[in-house]
Amino acid sequence: MQKNQVVKKLLAVTAVAAMFSAFGVQAQTTSGQSAQSMTNQSATGNPNLTGKTAADGTVNNTSSQGMEDRSGQTGASGSSGTSGASGTAGTTHSEGAKSHTGSDGAQASGASGAAGATAAGGAAQLSAADKKVINDMAMSNMAEIEISKLALSKSQNPDVKTYAQQMIDDHSKAQAEVQALAQSKGVTLPTELDAKHKAMSAKLEKLSGDAFDKAYMKQAGVADHKATHSKLVAGSKKAKDPDVKALATKMTPTVEQHLKAAQQMSGNTGKTSGTASGK
Repeated sequence: MQKNQVVKKLLAVTAVAAMFSAFGVQAQTTSGQSAQSMTNQSATGNPNLTGKTAADGTVNNTSSQGMEDRSGQTGASGSSGTSGASGTAGTTHSEGAKSHTGSDGAQASGASGAAGATAAGGAAQLSAADKKVINDMAMSNMAEIEISKLALSKSQNPDVKTYAQQMIDDHSKAQAEVQALAQSKGVTLPTELDAKHKAMSAKLEKLSGDAFDKAYMKQAGVADHKATHSKLVAGSKKAKDPDVKALATKMTPTVEQHLKAAQQMSGNTGKTSGTASGK
């Protein structure tokens, strides 16, 4: 009996130990499953256990993505802005180039206009008396050149021919200076002889021999040079423009020399002696 009771107690203890053992295994299993489940849920972002984290992560990711998007937009905007700035700068540069070209064109045009204005201004500022001095010098030179060419073709007197050639040479040089002055002052010079010199040329054309020589030396040599000398002396004194005054003064001694030579030759036109230069 006593042995049976001991056996029963041992069996009861064993049963209890088995129960506790089974419970411990089950608890361990459950704990392991729970831990594994939590791990899996954490890995898979199960909203039951890590919903907030996942949500936060989503928010953070969204926020991060949003920042990335905004950053991209900002970058795009910046790029666009830069591109726009470049475009604007390019446009500005292009416009600047156009403005510069227009400015060059305007300056070039302005320079031409200024030159024209200077010439026109010179003409406007030049007095009528000064313009007349220039025109008188031009007409005197033109007449001496044209009539002396006639003398070269018609005269048989060597001295007359020599004098005529000197008139052509000297008055051609003087005429070039008058033309340059007239251009700088905007003055239009006569292009043909006036009525007085046309009549003189027509009269000489009809003459020949000694008659021609005497008429040429008297009219073109003496009379014309006297008139020209008087005009030059007056012009050099009364001209207001310094350039006009200077040219009239410069031409006076040459015309005076022509006059003296003509006066000396006028009494010797029928002879072959004498000097055309008057020296």
